[in-house]
Order: sequence, then C-alpha cells, then structure tokens
Amino acid sequence: MSGSNQRQDLVVIKELELILDSCSLELTPVDEVWPNLYIGNVGVAQNRKILHKLSITHVLNAAHSKQGSIGDQSFYGNTCVYFGIPAEDSDQFNLSQYFKSAADFIHKGLKSKDGKVLVHCIMGMSRSASLVLAYLMLKQHLSLRDALRHVVQKRAIYPNRNFLSLLLTLDEQLTLKRRFCPLL
Repeated sequence: MSGSNQRQDLVVIKELELILDSCSLELTPVDEVWPNLYIGNVGVAQNRKILHKLSITHVLNAAHSKQGSIGDQSFYGNTCVYFGIPAEDSDQFNLSQYFKSAADFIHKGLKSKDGKVLVHCIMGMSRSASLVLAYLMLKQHLSLRDALRHVVQKRAIYPNRNFLSLLLTLDEQLTLKRRFCPLL
C-alpha cells in the first residue's frame, strides 16, 4: 500500500473511531444489536440460564482458542448450534478470513425457526463486534459507517484498528461490487 493510501485509510479509521466514541452506553454483558442478534461477553455465553431466558438458538464464539472461552457443541448440547472462531484481538490477526463464514452462520441462524444468535468474545467489544459488523455489511447491505452507527446505538463496542482496517477494505470491496452489480 502506498504512503498516500495509508494516510487516507488512517483518516477514515479516525472518522470511524469518532463514530465509536459517540456511543454513550455503558458496556453490559449482552445487548440485542439487530433483531434477534446479540453481542455479549463470555460470561453470558457460558451461562445456560441467561441463554435460555434470551431464547438463544445459535452461538458464535469469536474467541474460541482463548483460555476461559473454550466452548464447543457438547457444552450447548441440542439447545444451541455452536460455531467457534479462534480469533486473536491483535494488530496482526487477519479476522477477514472469517467474515464470510461468520456472516453465513449468523444469517442461517437468524433465518432458522425462532432463531436468535449470540456472537461473543471475551468482552464483547472487538472481535465479536467486528464479525457482527461484517454480517451487517455482507447480508444486510449496510455500509461500514451505517453498520457502526446502528450498533453503537445499541451497545458499547470498540473494534481494534486492525479490525477496522479489515472492515474498511471489505466496505470498499462491497462498494465496488455494488457499483458494477446494483442488485448486490
């Protein structure tokens, strides 16, 4: 990437962080951020009573490899469909390799009978939020800015800069695709 592109991306990332900073909500264990789509922390994901109360049918764990966040289908039995993504909340981790599979899982979960999906990581702020934003962009056709504005009205999130950069790249790719194929 050239220096001017990097500077331009940094300006956009700072704009996106301003949208994130506009959120006045306190961080809570779980919030519904889209109809039947929840972002939460690991405590919620590992509490069967809360999951039952929320009628969660699908759980996407964006911190599958992390100590304290090891989940699997056997933990949920036949009450929830489980999908684990071993994401690291770091400046180097390429979360974009999971954008499509996460969006597909969320979409399928929401389309299932009485489907309610919980996406979580450890805190429910960066990895899980980034995957939900990717879902809103890929399946609900929102721009990154619109997806961010929508989610920060419902939950305090803060994807790291690396994830914002990957989401920005996705946003640019989707914008180009829609320009050439308006039905997308």
